[in-house]
Order: sequence, then C-alpha cells, then structure tokens
Amino acid sequence: MSTTRPPASPARLGDGFGPWLGRWLLLANHKDAGFAYLVLAAIMFAVGGGLSLAIRSELFAPGIQYIDPGVYNQIVTLHGLIMIFGGIVPAFLGFANVMLPVMIGAPGLAWPRASGPAFWLLPIAFSALLVSPFVAGGAPQTGWTLYPPLIQQTGAALPLFIVAVQLLALSSVGSSLNVLVMLLRRRAPGMPMLRMPMFAWSWLVTAFLIVAVMPVLAAILLMIGADRYLGSGWFGAEGSPLLYQHLFWTFGHPEVYIMVLPAFGLVSTILPSFARKQLFGYNSMVYATLAIGLLSFIVWAHHMFTTGLALPAELFFMFSTMIISVPTGVKVFNWVATLWGGAMTFEAPMLFATSFVVLFMIGGFSGLMASLSPVDFQYHDTYFVIAHFHYVLVPGSIFAMIAALYYWMPKWTGVMYSERLAQVHFWWSAVWINLLFFPMHFLGLAGMPRRIADYSSQFADFNQVISIAAAMFIAGQLLFVYNMARCLLGRGAAAPDRVWDGARGLEWTLASPWPYRTFATPPRVAADELAKPD
Repeated sequence: MSTTRPPASPARLGDGFGPWLGRWLLLANHKDAGFAYLVLAAIMFAVGGGLSLAIRSELFAPGIQYIDPGVYNQIVTLHGLIMIFGGIVPAFLGFANVMLPVMIGAPGLAWPRASGPAFWLLPIAFSALLVSPFVAGGAPQTGWTLYPPLIQQTGAALPLFIVAVQLLALSSVGSSLNVLVMLLRRRAPGMPMLRMPMFAWSWLVTAFLIVAVMPVLAAILLMIGADRYLGSGWFGAEGSPLLYQHLFWTFGHPEVYIMVLPAFGLVSTILPSFARKQLFGYNSMVYATLAIGLLSFIVWAHHMFTTGLALPAELFFMFSTMIISVPTGVKVFNWVATLWGGAMTFEAPMLFATSFVVLFMIGGFSGLMASLSPVDFQYHDTYFVIAHFHYVLVPGSIFAMIAALYYWMPKWTGVMYSERLAQVHFWWSAVWINLLFFPMHFLGLAGMPRRIADYSSQFADFNQVISIAAAMFIAGQLLFVYNMARCLLGRGAAAPDRVWDGARGLEWTLASPWPYRTFATPPRVAADELAKPD
C-alpha cells in the first residue's frame, strides 16, 4: 500500500444517474442518502460543539462572564437538541443507509424514493431551531427536555419548536421504516436473520424503537401547543406537569438506546476484525440486543425519583433499571471474550473501539449508581448526571462513529487515511475526553446544579479544568477532519479491496473504491463472507 492514487474524481465517490441536482434532491441511491446524513451530522456536530464552547467559556470562572443567564439557558437547550437530533441520530442513520444494504446483499433501501423527502425534512427542522433565538422572546430556556411550565414561557419561537419537532419525528420514522422493512424483506439468499451482521441487528431494534417512540415526542409537543394556544390544560397549573414528565421519559429513555444500540453494532463489527476472530457468542449478543430494546420501555420513571413517586413505583423502576444492566453486561463480556486470545493489532478503528468499551463502562457504572433511588436524590439535577450522560454519548456513541469512519472510509474512497495522524488523534482525544467529563462527577457529588450560568467559587478549579479540556478536545477533532478530507480528495496510499486482514462481510467482496450501485442481482451469501455465529 505504498503507491499513491491520483485525486478521486466524482466517479470514484459515486457517479450516479441523471443530473447532479436531481441526484442529490432525490437521494434514491442509498449511498447518496447515507452520505447526505453524514454531512448534515458533521455540520450539526460543529454547531453543537461551538455551542458547548460558549457554555464552557461562561463557566470558566464564577460570576457572569460573557452571556446573559437567559441566553445561556437558550444555548443549553439548543446544544442538547442539536447534538442529539442533529448529530448523533442522523449520523447513525447515515451509517445505516450507506452500509446496511451492502452488508445484507440488498440493492438498496426498501423504498428508495422515500429517502430524499425523509432527509430534506431535517435541514428545514434544524433551520427553524437555529432561527428561534433571534425571534422575539428567544428559544426555550428549558434544556433539551422542554419541561413545562418553563417552556410555556417561551415567546414567539414556540411554534417554530413545535413544527421542528414534528418534522424531526416524521423524518426519523420515515427513514427508520425504510431501514426496518429492508432488513426484514430484502436480505440476500443464504442470509437468515440469525446470520445478519450485528450492526444490522442493532439497527433492527433501533428502527423499531424510533417508530415506537418518536410519535410520543411529537404528540406531547402538540399538547404543549394546545395548552398555549387553545387553552386545553394538559400540563399547566390546571393540569399536571408530572404527566408531561411521564410521557416525555416514555420517549426519552428508549431514545437513549436509539443513540447507543447502533454504536454497539459498530463496535461488534470492528472488534472481531482486529482480533482476527469471530464475534464471541453471536446468539447471546442478538438476544441481549432484543432484551435491551424491550426493557428500555419499562424504566422511564428512574428519571423521576425526586418527584414523589409512591414507594412501590420507586422500587419497581429501581430494580428494572438494574436488570437492564444485565444484557448490557452480556455485550461487554462478549466483546472482551472476542478479544481474549486474538491476534490483535491496534490501528485507529481498534483503538477507538476498545476505548469505547472501557469508557462506556464508566457511563454504565454511573448510571447504575443513579438507578438507586435513595442516592439519586443526591445525584439528581447535578453535574453527576451530566457526566453520566456524556460518558455514554461522547466516548460511547461518538467514539464508535469515529472508529467506523476510520474502518470504512478506505473502502468508500479507495484511499487509506494517515495512520500516524489517526494515532495522534486517538491519544489526544482519549486524554482530553476524560479531563473534560470525569471531573464533572466530583462537581455533581459536591452539589453543583446543572443548567446554571453562575456557581459558587468552591467549584471554580474543576470548572477551569473542564473548560480547558473542552477546548482542547474539540481542537483535536480538526486532525480527524483533515485526515478524512485527505481520503475524500484521494491524497493517500491506495486501499486494497479487503482493507483489514480480519474483516469479513459482503462489503469486503467489493472493489475499493466501491461501485455506485451494488448487488443489483442479490448475491448468494457464502458462509466465509459473514461473521458467523459460534
């Protein structure tokens, strides 16, 4: 792999049918649709990361530094919504659109013509969200949970938020149905469900969760609008703000697994490749994924221990939350068993995948701590919860995405990334991500509330460390952007068809860079091209 390819032409990255404008408006090819989602997610990550720097600059020292507290709370709201619904979920949809049809031998998604409309709803929705701070009264000052009665104090921007959420829900449900039906009905001959790659299984459950819970979020935002403009009284003083919490977390806790299960699938794909072994306990991994999806519906009220739940309800949700850690623990055990005795090498995808396993466990342990009702009274609404949530989503979901981009980008473009830059990127990220989020545990245990623009001087030292680490971590991601841009521009060593020695799967039977259309005639799957169950 010492030769250098000439710069990639548009044909290398996918030369499609029809005129350029029609191709990117329709997004009928699953690769075009997937890359569109990934580009949108990258833009939204940049916007959300910029908002996080604004938050951390204000929190660098006690007192109000640069940002009015009301504006600060608007930034907190937008940061959460954009990172979750604009960054993480669209990025995973991008990987699903690009990779799943190839991994199961399908020519494309179930309904190719639905991809374009589903995608283009998202830029409209996020444009509405980003315009809202400039409307009279500004954006909601509630955090991403949008709790009443605080959200009822939003000015003229409230309709924008309601419309944006409806578009997000419609887009997500449409895209997920497209993926779900494809996985159920368009697999290649020789690929029964219990031979699908784990990424496909993780998305099967994820798509079901999205279809089940996104309408709940859309409905409760419509109910808030009805309270505001029609006087319906669902969640106001004459109604029940706690009803909103029950309904929101009925959506919100499965949403956490919507952001994590695809990461499990990516890591389950990458680790066996670099261990040069089959995935240990394939069947148990499948059943654990199904169990997580089902159990995610019965644990929502562990977010509400401080609201005065009856003791039997607190006990039920405490124990059910503990139980959901069992299938997650099965996955961790299987990942470790996959690595045990393997002929491991530690290229960038492997580094990020193994760090995912270690750092995600920190988020899992802190979540298990918060599942204990008596001590949750100390943790609730403090920076301990911020630390837990971000350990799950940043070194969790986002590290898995970075690993997957390093893993598949050479196949997509036919060009290898710079391994030296990737190694620097990993170690830089691994150091600063822990300095960014781990001290938040101590702030939370000491009682620092979340979603505040000012704080006592006793918290100043840790906040300064966190703010510096946030800036350094985000700066380090520029190395990643540069490394990926080199691949897209064709500036690197030529990639072989099977980039990684231990990689198995239908995608590795294709040329590098892969063709614009694949498997117009479904392949008959050979056992040695799949990560076979044990």
